This record gives sequence, C-alpha cells and structure tokens, in this order.
Amino acid sequence: MQQLSPAGQQVIDDIARRYGFSTEAVLSMLQSVINGNGRMAQFNHPEFAGSGQWMSGGMTMVSDMFNNNLKASVANLCAELSQLVAAQPDLLRSGSFQSQSQGGQHQDSYASGQGQGAWHEGPAGGASLFVAPAAGSAADWWGPGLRWPDSTGAQNGVRYAYFAQAHRLAIEVNGSVTVYDTLDHQIGGFSQQQSYGGSLGFNSQYGLIDVARLPIVSMDGAAPVAPAGQGAPTTPAAPVPAAVPPAASAQPADAGNAAGMDIFAMIDKLAELRSRNILTEAEFNTKKAELLARL
Repeated sequence: MQQLSPAGQQVIDDIARRYGFSTEAVLSMLQSVINGNGRMAQFNHPEFAGSGQWMSGGMTMVSDMFNNNLKASVANLCAELSQLVAAQPDLLRSGSFQSQSQGGQHQDSYASGQGQGAWHEGPAGGASLFVAPAAGSAADWWGPGLRWPDSTGAQNGVRYAYFAQAHRLAIEVNGSVTVYDTLDHQIGGFSQQQSYGGSLGFNSQYGLIDVARLPIVSMDGAAPVAPAGQGAPTTPAAPVPAAVPPAASAQPADAGNAAGMDIFAMIDKLAELRSRNILTEAEFNTKKAELLARL
C-alpha cells in the first residue's frame, strides 16, 4: 500500500477508534477495498474473525457466521472505506468490476465503461489519503513500459494487470513484478487458488491456462537470464577408413595375398565401427562390397 499522508493517517485512526478495530486492521481492510475497486473486498484478518467477503449493495460474509454484531460492523466499515477511496483521484478505475468464487478458486474481471484508460476522478479539493509519488517516478506498479491495463485484480498477496493490445500480463507477488508474453491468447478471465500467493490461471480460447506456461519478458524490469546449457557436447563420429587403392595387375602373388589380408582386416574394422553404432548397416554393407570386389 502507498504511504498514508498525515491527513490520511488521521482519517484512518479516527475510523479505527469509532469502529473499535485497530489501525492495522482498518488499513488491511482499506487495501482489500482498494483491490476490489471500491465495490467489494475479500479480507483475512483476525479482528474480522479471519477470512470473509463484502460486496457493495450485497451481502457481507464473515467466518463467525452467527456474530451479527461483527457482520454489521464489517459491512459499515467497508461501506465507509468504499466512499473514502471513491473520493481519491486516480485510485480507482471506472467501469464494471465483477468477482466470483467457485470450486476453491477466485475469478475476477474488469470492463471499462468509459473507454480504455478512463480513471475515476474524485471531488476537487479533497484531501488525499496517500503521499503523492516522487517526481519522475512511476505510479503504476507494473512499471513505466505498460499503460492502461484492460483488466486488473488482486487477492491473497497476488495482483495482476492485463494489457491486451501489448500482449502482456504483469503479476506482482510479494513486491516482485514479473511480466509475461500472452502470445495469441484471448484472455477472458482470471482465477486464483484460494491461498496466500496461490497460483494464477486464466481462461482463453484454449481453455484454462496456468500463467507459469507463458514466456517471461522481464522480472522486476530486467530481462530474465537464460540458464547455461547443460547438454553434453556431441562426440564427432569416427571417420570411415579410406578405401584401399586398387592393386596393380602386375603384383606378385605374395603381394596379392598380403593385399587380401589387408582387405579382410579393413572389413573387421568396419564391423567394429558398426557394432559401436558409428556406421549404419547399409554403410557397412556398401564398404564391405567395395573391399571384397578388389580381391
């Protein structure tokens, strides 16, 4: 979360006192509301009885399901935080945000109602909750190389931003940002295992795909280092013995016998090369025929 401004810290402290929660718990819920684009929150904190969910205009769920006082306090807290973040300029995206949880997975999607890159503008003159970014620094967590994501989301310590035109998907886990190449995938939604830092997948025309199968473009702004090759070097094939030059017709009988012995020795060497898979059966038979023709 961005650093709170002095005015923002005072507002959060006041809300914590009024609701009887700690400042740390309220900050945790504030981050959940921001992650839900101000319209929903999926939270997990001991002061809220563990995990739960709130949706604007919908139901509130807490793990202590029969604790109606806690449920009402959480609902009112989230509603007030939602109004608070809606008044902050450049904090929320305009448009529709949908979230659903099925089969142990969470899926959310985002569609802008005012064209790509439209951002919510808060009331003029309102005090900012957060300290403004330093001059020249990138306010977008995915880095300066990407702008105007088509969809964003966050849950359980993982957040993502999808850039359809650039074919890029940025994912941040524990402050580390990895950018993936989405190739030719036409992404229609994301899903995440219900655990802190759980794996992220997405739906495309090829079905449900694990993000880990995508090529990595950069990690924390730097290109990934290719691992050194570990393959064993290829052993060159042994050269095939040169053909024995034809014997002269005027050779004496002893010389002819010696040449014949040399040919049989060459055939034995070729057979050895064949047994070591250096020569194929066809190569061996061809050379053998050539040598026998000289006898």
